[in-house]
Amino acid sequence: MSVYKSRRDDLENQLNKGALWAVTYGDLMSYLMIFFLVLFSFSVAKNDKTKSRQYEESMASIQKIFGGKENKERLAKAIAIEKEEMLASKIKESVDSETLKNFMQIRQNEKKIKLVLTEGVLFDSGKADLKSGAKQILLTIIAELKKVPNDIVIEGHTDILPVKKGRYATNWELSMARAYSVISFMEENGIPAKQLAGIGYGENRPIADNARPEGRAENRRIEISLMKTE
Repeated sequence: MSVYKSRRDDLENQLNKGALWAVTYGDLMSYLMIFFLVLFSFSVAKNDKTKSRQYEESMASIQKIFGGKENKERLAKAIAIEKEEMLASKIKESVDSETLKNFMQIRQNEKKIKLVLTEGVLFDSGKADLKSGAKQILLTIIAELKKVPNDIVIEGHTDILPVKKGRYATNWELSMARAYSVISFMEENGIPAKQLAGIGYGENRPIADNARPEGRAENRRIEISLMKTE
């Protein structure tokens, strides 16, 4: 009996060793299921409130079933990044419209999504009060920015020509006043103050040649940057 038992144990050990692949295979299938569930949730996430709520509920369910704390944080970060990419696409659609494409550009890198608006569409020369038409353009942008909790940085820039008259003695003062006008308007229209920051650079960060009128026109600008999730 002892010989039979020993042989039986040896046979079971050999069979178990040969079946270790099933453990790895089972883990792989679990990860694939999570991956496709996340993709499915992204695919049904639209801008309307009902589907957005379903999307959040789906993510919460996945977190509850599969996530430890670390996995939940990674999944939340992935969701935030996906929302930022969707937002960039939505803003780009607005920029490409006939109304805005001549006044605004969109640029992005791994750190931020940046909207560059020319001075002429927002302000009169030497002034920091928003034009009435500028407010409508900003409202279009604000409607999209309100969908995410990311920090928003407003930068004011001018050309190199000195300010000749008006309330502001230097280009630096003018650029800061313009940045503040945009910040104030955004706060008035629903973006929390804690998300907003402003900087005035004056003529110190040109993007074109100040020796040419066209270059100076490019340098007179407002940049609205949505900071991405790290």
